[in-house]
Amino acid sequence: MPRVTLKTVAAAVGVSPATVSNAYNRPDQLSAELRERILAVAAELGFTGPDAAGRALRTGRSGAVGVLLTGYLSYAFSDPYAVGLLAGLASAVEGTTTSIVLLPLHYDADGVPDLSVVRQASIDALALLSVPATHPVADLARARGISLVTTDPLDDPGASWVAIDDRRTGTLVGEHLAGLGHTDVVVVAPVDDAPPGSEVRLVEPPRLDFADYAARLSGLSDALDGRITLVTAGQNDFGSGERVAAWLLARGPLPTAVVGLSDVLALGVLEGLNAADVDVPGTVSVCGFDDIPAAAPRGLTTVRQPIVERGREIGRMLLDPDEAPRQVLMPVELVVRRSTGPTRTV
Repeated sequence: MPRVTLKTVAAAVGVSPATVSNAYNRPDQLSAELRERILAVAAELGFTGPDAAGRALRTGRSGAVGVLLTGYLSYAFSDPYAVGLLAGLASAVEGTTTSIVLLPLHYDADGVPDLSVVRQASIDALALLSVPATHPVADLARARGISLVTTDPLDDPGASWVAIDDRRTGTLVGEHLAGLGHTDVVVVAPVDDAPPGSEVRLVEPPRLDFADYAARLSGLSDALDGRITLVTAGQNDFGSGERVAAWLLARGPLPTAVVGLSDVLALGVLEGLNAADVDVPGTVSVCGFDDIPAAAPRGLTTVRQPIVERGREIGRMLLDPDEAPRQVLMPVELVVRRSTGPTRTV
């Protein structure tokens, strides 16, 4: 049986192929009676609509926006920060015909990124989450004519970004702990190249360009005069924080404060310390970043950022590359709760 095409339907109805296309893509251009007749004939012939790939080639638009994630795809569905950000982005897209495509960025054993995920993607715009705008994947997207929205502030006046002052967030936590007298502070950072709850690695000397949190870590270190110990136990996961807590308990003596570079890590540390009956904050203070929904019930001191609203702004920029403003700095604030207190007397 020959393949039924848009031209087949047009011939059967006695109209032009453009009219049949309008019945699907621009129904406001036709009378309701004519559109219903076209769709009825199409259904009888088994025609389900114009080919999406062909339409994309003709218009130069795919009708989809991409979100590039570092590491594993399940992060988008399991990490509270990512969930909130994507919920905000999705709320901006709702009511349109635009789809959201999640693109996980992988690396080989030598640390070389697999650019095929963007090379093969059929998208009109791309948001880079925790990926610097200087990354090769960003260069590839620009070469393909894909508009970019980043989550880091850039000096380029033509760039589009929705960011927070990450250095300021680190400074807020560091100044808070310094004001409480803390000088022995362990900082827990996530890495993408190890599974959650991996063996704890001590990063010596503490690298201020570590992972995706260079600005946050730099502000924290400066406020504490560099008196930090940096460790990692895998990906950004509750289990990684718990593993660090167990390591600290076995290593002894305990630091006076532990800072997770995300609330997820900090809550894992907090759970591990509580399970061992460690007095928080009497013996150890614990801080996080982001103020995810689980932070308040656990009394976690953290730095709040408007996660959902940040995602909504990213979605707005992805949908319309010309709509202003194109550079938005979101506010942050320190939220002090019961997980931090004055340093213990050693």
